[in-house]
Formats: sequence, structure tokens, C-alpha cells
Amino acid sequence: MTIPRDPSERSLGELVGEIGEDLSKLFQQEVELAKTELREEAAKAGKAAGLLGGAGFAGVMTAVLLSFALVFALANVMDAGWAALIVGVLWAGAGAALFSVGRTRMRQVDPKPRETIQTLKEDAQWARDLTS
Repeated sequence: MTIPRDPSERSLGELVGEIGEDLSKLFQQEVELAKTELREEAAKAGKAAGLLGGAGFAGVMTAVLLSFALVFALANVMDAGWAALIVGVLWAGAGAALFSVGRTRMRQVDPKPRETIQTLKEDAQWARDLTS
């Protein structure tokens, strides 16, 4: 074990070496923070996609059965072809609305590690203050 010396007794090379080690350690910590943030955002996006997939399957099954029911109901008062066309147009409108909402929600996923960027700016400012 080395006995810590008085900082005024250390050489410039030793001080620069310590600063380099500190900066290296700081950089490694920032990289780990960025990885953690990206993993968290990816996990949120994955869970959201899984839920959307399950809801989509249930929605398809419901839509098919209800569509047939509506076509058969409308076929009692008009030609079956026109009834099917009306139901198809209704589903096209619903699909457009769902696409719009889904796209908006996907835009809310933030892949940028904002916390890491902020701490890197603070570290850069600290390093500038240290050298000035």
C-alpha cells in the first residue's frame, strides 16, 4: 500500500496521469449510463409493440366476425355486394384512424440518452474549468 503524498510533492506527470485515469473512468461510467438508458427505452418500445400485437390479433378476430354480421344484416335490405362495400369503407376509415394514433405513440419513444448527454455537457464544462 502506498502512503498518499502531499499533492504539492507530486510531479506534473503524476497529476496528468491521474487526470487521465479519472477522465477514462468518467467516460466508462457515461457509456454505461447511455447503455442503461437505451436498454430502458428499448424495453418500453418492446412491451408497447407486444401489447399492440396482441390487441391487433383480438381486434382482427372481432372485426371479421362483426363485419360478417353487419354484411348479413345489411344484405337483408340491399344487395350483398353493396353491403360488403359499405362495411369495407367503414373498416378503411377505422384503419386510417388507428394508424394515425399508433404512429403518434411510436414517436413518443425517445431513443436519445438525454441524461447522458446532460452529464457529458457537465463533464466537459468541468474539464474546461479545470484547465482554465
